[in-house]
Amino acid sequence: MGTVELVRYLTKALVDEPEAVEVREVAGERSSIIEITVAPDDIGKVIGKRGRIVHAIRTVAKAAAAREDKRVEVEIME
Repeated sequence: MGTVELVRYLTKALVDEPEAVEVREVAGERSSIIEITVAPDDIGKVIGKRGRIVHAIRTVAKAAAAREDKRVEVEIME
């Protein structure tokens, strides 16, 4: 499972409207940005209290990308 698929799986498991989840990768020269878009009512569930959930998603994504010798950033789009 690639990093993008892992982030998509984790995000869909957290939200009430999994069909509204969009995860896309914007590849750069040295790193990639993974953009997460969710339904407006689910943004709080993905961010979590004090950003703990999104921080955990970022940590898992960075660990998965490190296995592939890549660098990633995870951003939540509004």
